[in-house]
Amino acid sequence: MSLPAPTPADAATAPARAGRRGLRATAGAYVALTKPRIIELLLVTTLPTMVVARRGLPPLWLMAATLAGGALAAGGANAMNMVADRDIDRLMKRTEKRPLVTGAMTPRAALVFALALEVAAFVELWLAVNVLSALLAVSATLFYVFVYTLWLKRRSAQNIVIGGAAGAVPVLVGWAAVTNRLALAPLVLFAIIFIWTPPHFWALAIRYRDDYEAAGVPMMPVVTTIERTASEIIAYTAALVV
Repeated sequence: MSLPAPTPADAATAPARAGRRGLRATAGAYVALTKPRIIELLLVTTLPTMVVARRGLPPLWLMAATLAGGALAAGGANAMNMVADRDIDRLMKRTEKRPLVTGAMTPRAALVFALALEVAAFVELWLAVNVLSALLAVSATLFYVFVYTLWLKRRSAQNIVIGGAAGAVPVLVGWAAVTNRLALAPLVLFAIIFIWTPPHFWALAIRYRDDYEAAGVPMMPVVTTIERTASEIIAYTAALVV
């Protein structure tokens, strides 16, 4: 059975349909650039910290403003990470479909987008929450991009041990959003997440060891044995429990 021939109406609407598909694809690429699942993980630590700091449920507007600013800051940091890592992302199966690898956007467009997110995050947190939370959020981005991504990631097997500090900052942001200061309690929460981060990422690195080796990233399982990495995971986990 042959397919029906396209009608004049089909031909007339085809460009519009193609345009909508292109717009959706572009929007999807920008969303992927922010690594939404990582943002979710970071915000999961922010909200409970706000509840602890308040000793109850904070005002809805404050929670919304803090989470929005945190999402913008984390999204910008993740986008900058993709810009910096685009050369090694194309070498790893896990990351070969990222927007800058597939050509869905240019590095310049991605960098402009990332910087816009960071500016928006700082302004939003400063105006809607407080300046301390804004400074903490931006400091996490600077640490993640310059210390972890550009310096440690390709040079040291301890990259995630030190660089993981950036992922612990959201608890400080959450506490500062409620109290406008820091205290011992949020620093303890920071330390817990800081210690949790290496074993979590080393477990993933074992799974993707071949990818990291192909890209020349000195993750723990690449530069030493799986057994040694497992021992480090156990040691950090024990420290976390203690």
